[in-house]
Amino acid sequence: MNANPTLVLTLVLLSFMIGAGALSASFGYSLGREALRGVTQPDTRAGGATADTEAMPPRREEVMLMDEKKILADVKARINGSSPEQAITVSNTDQPQAATGDQPSPSDSPSASTSTSTAAIAQLPISGQDNGVTFQVVSVYQEQDALVLDVTIQNSGSQTHRFLYSFMSITDNQGRTYNGNTEGLPGELPPNGESFGGTVSIPIALLDGAESLSLALTDYPDQQIEIQMSGIPVTR
Repeated sequence: MNANPTLVLTLVLLSFMIGAGALSASFGYSLGREALRGVTQPDTRAGGATADTEAMPPRREEVMLMDEKKILADVKARINGSSPEQAITVSNTDQPQAATGDQPSPSDSPSASTSTSTAAIAQLPISGQDNGVTFQVVSVYQEQDALVLDVTIQNSGSQTHRFLYSFMSITDNQGRTYNGNTEGLPGELPPNGESFGGTVSIPIALLDGAESLSLALTDYPDQQIEIQMSGIPVTR
């Protein structure tokens, strides 16, 4: 009986496929076995600890306790603004001292903070004179939101002098300088002895804390006259 060539070819191909599959499975199994060599299952006996864990000694955690004095000194140093190292050194060297009489309190000693000297306040009227020119502050009062100085100027000399009152220097007892608004005073002062009146006003809001004023006036542009006055009271 003649065999069908197609059937024979199919059987041969099927045999090759089965053989190739078996060979591949065997090769893959060998690779997997080789890769897993040395890997063992952990010991899960009762007690919850593996063999490696049991072999290791128990780990002890040490707790470091800081010195209470060092902590307090560090906090005090941060409050006072000094470095912690300086505060620790001071706290370790400080020793209690016996009381030796009354100690001066901070209020009894002069303050290190910035303080302003109060100039002596003079009695009105206050006058200043140079080369026959007399400048006088007659009265001081507050009007609305300004401190007003009633002033007079007189030239008893022999020549005419010119003034720019915007150059007048006004300073308070704390060293602050102001520009006064001058009204009524002549720019050119003739030598006839006539007295001219006017006002110098300063915003009262700028004079916070001021107790007295100093005033300096010079002629312009010759600068032959320099009149100075101080102790002008700030009236509120």
